[in-house]
Amino acid sequence: MESLAPGTPTAAASHWSAPVARGALDALVGVPGSKSLTNRYLVLAALAEGPGTIRGALASRDTVLMARALTQLGATVERAGDDWTVHPLPRDRPSDEPVTIDCGLAGTVMRFLPPVAALLARPVHLDGDPEARVRPMAPVLRSLRALGARVDDDGRGTLPFTVTGPGRIVGGPVDIDASVSSQFVSGLLLTGARFAEGLLLRHTGPTLPSLPHITMTVGVLRAAGVRVDDSRPHIWQVAPGPVDARDVRVEPDLSNAAPFLCAALVAGGTVRVPGWPEQTTQPGAILPDLLTAMGGTARREGDALAVSGTGTVRGIDVDLHDAGELAPTIAALATLADTPTRLRGIGHIRGHETDRLAALATEITRVGGRAEQTSDGLVIHPQALHGAVWQTYHDHRMATAGALIGLRVPGVEVVDVGTTAKTLPDFPGMWNAMLGAP
Repeated sequence: MESLAPGTPTAAASHWSAPVARGALDALVGVPGSKSLTNRYLVLAALAEGPGTIRGALASRDTVLMARALTQLGATVERAGDDWTVHPLPRDRPSDEPVTIDCGLAGTVMRFLPPVAALLARPVHLDGDPEARVRPMAPVLRSLRALGARVDDDGRGTLPFTVTGPGRIVGGPVDIDASVSSQFVSGLLLTGARFAEGLLLRHTGPTLPSLPHITMTVGVLRAAGVRVDDSRPHIWQVAPGPVDARDVRVEPDLSNAAPFLCAALVAGGTVRVPGWPEQTTQPGAILPDLLTAMGGTARREGDALAVSGTGTVRGIDVDLHDAGELAPTIAALATLADTPTRLRGIGHIRGHETDRLAALATEITRVGGRAEQTSDGLVIHPQALHGAVWQTYHDHRMATAGALIGLRVPGVEVVDVGTTAKTLPDFPGMWNAMLGAP
């Protein structure tokens, strides 16, 4: 089944009237924990030597799917509010009983769990939403076969597929082309310490997107006592050994903070996000510099990042290769700018929840804007905008992009705003609260 093509209405989905900002903002927005970190911590906790606790875990569709999948594989996840205690996968009770995993539309679930499944001597069938069945998976599947697992995918290189591990993965050298997604690298690295001889992973492709996410993976591995050598470009060596059980706290999701901080530039005023880390591996760390370049000011106020704007937005020429997840939000902000914008280095986001380049060009055009696709990005020119139905293609970042444009453009109707629950459990409520609305 194919995913929705850009421009195709989402069937049977309700419309959300994006609220227009009625004045300058003065808001404190508490952003939930990072999805990327929560799901990495969950996988490592399931592979650890003993129970661990993840504090400030994000409870969203993607993270709940990850927790549920690990539970199906044999781990236990006990939730007490936003503190999640994980009891790892048992090693002394092997099972050959098949299990089916629902990946939803979560790239971290569909790409992090196949290597975990390969550690088990049982058939693990992975499937997901219809839109997930066109997301690339072939590099991971080839790597698992090279490591000795059996993979049945009918030659498609996409979901659904079944992984049956040999019960013991020897490991050693593996080549992978991760030009489409850094998640291919992260998924193998997270499991590499559990291979008998560890893992020597080499990226062979022409480009490697979202390198900060790989840096994040290496960081959480080292914090869990795993030895990782990343001293050579695009080569990672993971030593075999135990994964420490840990008590960790999840940082706020900086990419999810982006629409709220951008709102200060659109409406004027100030938006503050508390708990902003002084040092982080999250790609959203570049937001202060990006938003300053686009006409705002950014400063720390205690532990918060405060972004202020005047309502005037400047266009920008920027390479977002390492932070492609910010591209939909920055593209929406650029649609409201008074000078042109060029976003470069983001050709890989064609393989995200939807073809984000095509979707952004289609929806920006739908509201009267002018957006042109290039080989690796978008060029956006200032135009007079008008209200319209903004399609989201089951993509949470397309939904928040529509909300951002709706701050200035009356009559923007966002289709299926509930898709934001993938990473933000109550985006509409948070958005209204930022605006001072009920």
